[in-house]
Amino acid sequence: MRALWSLWRRDMLLALRRPSEVLTVVFFFVVVAALFPLAIGPERPTLRMLAPGVLWVGALLASLLALNRLFEADHRDGTLEQMLLSGTPLTLLVVAKIAAHWVLCGLPLVLLAPLLGVLFDLSGDALGVLALSLLIGTPVLSCLGAIGAALTLGLRGGGVLLALLVLPLFVPVLVFGAGAVEALAAGLGSGAHLSILMALLLLSGLFSPWACAQALRIALE
Repeated sequence: MRALWSLWRRDMLLALRRPSEVLTVVFFFVVVAALFPLAIGPERPTLRMLAPGVLWVGALLASLLALNRLFEADHRDGTLEQMLLSGTPLTLLVVAKIAAHWVLCGLPLVLLAPLLGVLFDLSGDALGVLALSLLIGTPVLSCLGAIGAALTLGLRGGGVLLALLVLPLFVPVLVFGAGAVEALAAGLGSGAHLSILMALLLLSGLFSPWACAQALRIALE
């Protein structure tokens, strides 16, 4: 646990020294969400109908921007090799890196989404469900994206390949995340969608670190 905490803290400190990477994700999300009301027009029913999908797609694409750098810097400077030789299970170290990625790139999106939802005239209940769905769903995006980042590590054109690998995996998260807000607006309740998102989080949280560790071992051979 000490090694896990140390690695998480190291990634956070490195990100604070390079704030442009985090700000790029946040700025992209804000721009995407702000441009849609300008393009669609001021009709409130249309904005409310499109809001869940627009905000979820923006969050999905914003989180995708930072995935390519999840292991790349550590691979270039030899840190990954040291992790592999440290004696600490590589799976636990991957958990720390995924957690740091979510805190830096996923949590800001969760906090900003209700503010941006006001642009789409969402109700208070819808804003709450939107934030909750992102709080559950964005860690799933980080877990699944980490698998793609590990598989494409060191490959030329890895960013494009990474997008092709992980975008199909992101589709269920997008469908149930946006569907939770849409179901609430339709009066059906969002509990079923949020439960499925929680199940996806548990499955990805259990499987992703192990899969990433295996992919990183292959990449380092």
